[in-house]
Parts: sequence; C-alpha cells; structure tokens
Amino acid sequence: AKSLERALTKARLTNQIFRAYDGIEAMAMLRGDGKYIPPLQPCVLIVDINMPRMSGIELIRNIRNDSNLKNMVVFILTTSNSAVDKMAAYDLSIAGYILKEKVGKSFADLTTFLEQYVKMIELP
Repeated sequence: AKSLERALTKARLTNQIFRAYDGIEAMAMLRGDGKYIPPLQPCVLIVDINMPRMSGIELIRNIRNDSNLKNMVVFILTTSNSAVDKMAAYDLSIAGYILKEKVGKSFADLTTFLEQYVKMIELP
C-alpha cells in the first residue's frame, strides 16, 4: 500500500487519494460514517483481497449491495493468484484483477495505467 501511495504521489495525479487500513474503515470512508466525509464520485478503488477484519471480496460485495456505491469502479491488486479469488472478484463486476508480482517493484506502470484509465473512460 505504501509503495502504491508513493507511486501515485510521485506521478502527481490530481485526484485525491484515500487509504483505508481494512475493509471496515473503507466502508466507513465511502459512506461518510462518523468522522469521514465521503469522497466525491466517481471514484476508482484499488482493493486488496487479503485485508484484516473484512476481506476485499466482502468489501466489494458490500459496495455492490449499497445503492449509493454500487457503480464504483473497483480493481483488485493482490498477491493471490487463486482461481477461486479471481472468479469471486469478477462475479462482483470488478474492472480488473492485478497481481502484485506482475506489477513488480515499480508501480510506475500501474499508476500510468490508472491515470490513463481515468482520463479515457467515461465513468457513471
């Protein structure tokens, strides 16, 4: 997470970046619960499957079941190469499943991809 955050900052993206430490905090942020102000939509999420307290799959399921959040674009960035995890994620209409090992130590290509994606795709 820190490597990706550094790469996004280094790329000087104009988009605001929010980081949640687990799925429960992510849902609170997205809904604007408690101390959080919800981010402006549209929003592109990068979710890890292996998070404490609420897995990435559970987080995405909660997002898809929330009428205010269900259209968010979600990418998975994970170490899990499990076919079961991939199918579960794609069943929840993710935009892409990215393996950390394919990204490598430099997240520059990933940040370029995300920047181009946001510029070229018409989001809801």
